[in-house]
Amino acid sequence: MDSSLTRRTFLTAAGVGFGAACGLAAEPLSPAETFGYCLNTSTIRGQKLPLVQEIEIAARAGFTGIEPWVSEIDEHVRSGKSLKDLAKLIRDRGMVVADVIAFAEWIVDDASRRRKGLEEAKRIMGLCQEIGSPHLAAPPQGAREGPKLDTGRMAERYAELCKIGASMAVAPALEVWGFSPNVTRLGEATMIAMESGARNACLLPDVYHLYKGGTDPNALRLLNKDAIAILHVNDYPAIDRAKITDAQRVYPGDGMAPLKQIFRDLRAIGYTGMLSLELFNRDYWQRDALAVTVTGMEKLRAIVRASA
Repeated sequence: MDSSLTRRTFLTAAGVGFGAACGLAAEPLSPAETFGYCLNTSTIRGQKLPLVQEIEIAARAGFTGIEPWVSEIDEHVRSGKSLKDLAKLIRDRGMVVADVIAFAEWIVDDASRRRKGLEEAKRIMGLCQEIGSPHLAAPPQGAREGPKLDTGRMAERYAELCKIGASMAVAPALEVWGFSPNVTRLGEATMIAMESGARNACLLPDVYHLYKGGTDPNALRLLNKDAIAILHVNDYPAIDRAKITDAQRVYPGDGMAPLKQIFRDLRAIGYTGMLSLELFNRDYWQRDALAVTVTGMEKLRAIVRASA
């Protein structure tokens, strides 16, 4: 990602977004804010809003990236609306699509399911092309239970997924899932990506999943900046990793995650990509979607600035 573009588009959006949402002048970017700010629509998923409305809310709050779920894109199409118009709306709001959240079963042992999973991944990559997303989330869907898969086999299957992605200019970002027996830790995901041999291999770490799966966040500093497609950002309370769930994620700064150090490490390796706010907090889902989004942005920016 072009960091100068990130800062420029953020300033454009923030000037309208924070003023419209809060009635206040936008706070200028600090030297520490070298990242892009993205909203994963899971954060306001419980309000059950149309994707177009979620995009408008994200823009008003000052986000310059959006990370929609494929189910929302499919619903947009089913309602008779155009993906071309959706892409234009996103551009007109000074935003980009950073990634599309999807759950294709590309990694499973069952050959028939895996073939269908790759077909589904290709279909979704077609949607990514239409709305301008350079990445597709590639978690170990379908391998959340059962025996541990062989790392070499996972690398081969990820390579096959990456080959499809290369033909469509959409890079599948291997997502760490701390609750899964496969691709549980950042080191495992890195090995799979490296062993795949794919030039478009990349990773999707998540602050919550690093904790859930037992990865020390210090591991992020060992990555090349280009290895990280996007970072899911959230915080978590002081609950044992074996018991904590997705629904207990909280706003950045409201928990115990070492976010300041994480952002320092990302800055040190030259990462200037998106920080995507991804929450599944049921309490937040009961609140006004714009208020939740603005609060999330304010808290995320505060931690980034404090990490300088």
